[in-house]
Amino acid sequence: MKLWIMCVLCVAPALVGSKCVSDSQSDGYLVRLSIKTALGDNAYDWDESEMFFFRATVAFAMRSYTNDQTYNISNILVCNETERVSFWFVVISPSDSSQLIPKQTVEKAIRNSRNRINNAFLLTDQTLEFVGINPTLAAPVQYDTQPWLIVFGVVMGLVCVGIIAMLFTSFIQRTRAKRKQSEEEEETGERVTGNGVMCEILKEKDGFNNRGFADDDRFTKL
Repeated sequence: MKLWIMCVLCVAPALVGSKCVSDSQSDGYLVRLSIKTALGDNAYDWDESEMFFFRATVAFAMRSYTNDQTYNISNILVCNETERVSFWFVVISPSDSSQLIPKQTVEKAIRNSRNRINNAFLLTDQTLEFVGINPTLAAPVQYDTQPWLIVFGVVMGLVCVGIIAMLFTSFIQRTRAKRKQSEEEEETGERVTGNGVMCEILKEKDGFNNRGFADDDRFTKL
């Protein structure tokens, strides 16, 4: 009896591992990591602990998407691992280790938790690549005010400023014209004598003789 149990324990992991190898191309996903490219001198080594962490993050993604808390790292099978940090993985059912979870379900679970997985390894969609699973697109930016409405407001503001500038310029020109006209009228008024008779400005250099101030006695005697 003990010998039979030992055989089962030894053979079971091999059977599970063969499940990943045989079905990885059709039901699994290829993962490529570019740690050196992403982190440079701060790159960490990929080892068994990192692989354990990866399997845990995928199990977390499956739990989050399916609301099935029975998923564990034992349900994430990894195979065909290479030194350049690439490998295949499949997900088996928690209730039946011989049944693989459909690729569509795994893909949706990965996409649903893609940012959490990337952040766990300090990588991005380009440096942590799930071949066959498109990167999760960022949600479109929602503006409180539509861009076209902002442009329309700016254009209308410029038009209003132009109209105000034209009105202000016309007002200034009219004011200057009235001021000039008033100055001309004042200059004209200064030429009027006390008795209201207009004095013509003589152009001769010597002006005109006022006999009231002449030295000749003929003009000064009463």
